[in-house]
Amino acid sequence: VVFGIFDGVHDGHRDLFRQALRLCSGQAKELIVIVGRDEIATRLKGKKPKYSEAERVAMLKKESLVDDAILGDRELSTYTVLEQCNPNVVCLGYDQQELEADLQRWLREHGKQIKLHRAKPFRHEILHNSLL
Repeated sequence: VVFGIFDGVHDGHRDLFRQALRLCSGQAKELIVIVGRDEIATRLKGKKPKYSEAERVAMLKKESLVDDAILGDRELSTYTVLEQCNPNVVCLGYDQQELEADLQRWLREHGKQIKLHRAKPFRHEILHNSLL
């Protein structure tokens, strides 16, 4: 599983998807992308996404590395979406430190054994969303 707003998909996102898939053991590799809701995106980024949540999900479902894209929770820090997906691993983007801390807290509180992995940046000086 990976989390994000994904307001347009670029090669940095695709690299994140590849890194996440490499974490899967065995032959049953599946990547689920959890897409941040519009209201969450606005709260976290301070602006409304360019594309609606439905458009972002549809965009991601067209990506060859993505098996499924689903909407995240309506409330921050609830992670009911993780209860539904039941992933083995959550691959975090290199810049998702706050999400990592929040997930670690949630995992401890709920006794979950989901591995967290931090992805390496991909051409950060060129492909970071704030530069695009």
